[in-house]
Amino acid sequence: MAISHAAPGQAIDILPAADTADGARTVALFKSRDLEVMRLVLPAGRALPPHKVAREITIQCVSGALAVNTAAGRHELKAGQLLFLDREAVHDVQALEDAIALVTVVLP
Repeated sequence: MAISHAAPGQAIDILPAADTADGARTVALFKSRDLEVMRLVLPAGRALPPHKVAREITIQCVSGALAVNTAAGRHELKAGQLLFLDREAVHDVQALEDAIALVTVVLP
């Protein structure tokens, strides 16, 4: 079953409801010509391996806590904090607690 993306002007919930079909999982919330926004869900102890994105991104912790490791050091994010990463910045993401984040990617 495909996840429907938000349309321009449509309000959406960024936190998953426990009784929804997609449950608490990582999904793309919308993609436009200039931006893509994803909900990243990581259970405590889980991680994304080192990687890089061709464009600038932000990682905004919505709930829980994350550690983002970059060449500049370790950044611990808790709910309400945001980290900006430049294009091609190698980073990994680790869930210090069950965490949900919004990841925004600037598209070409």
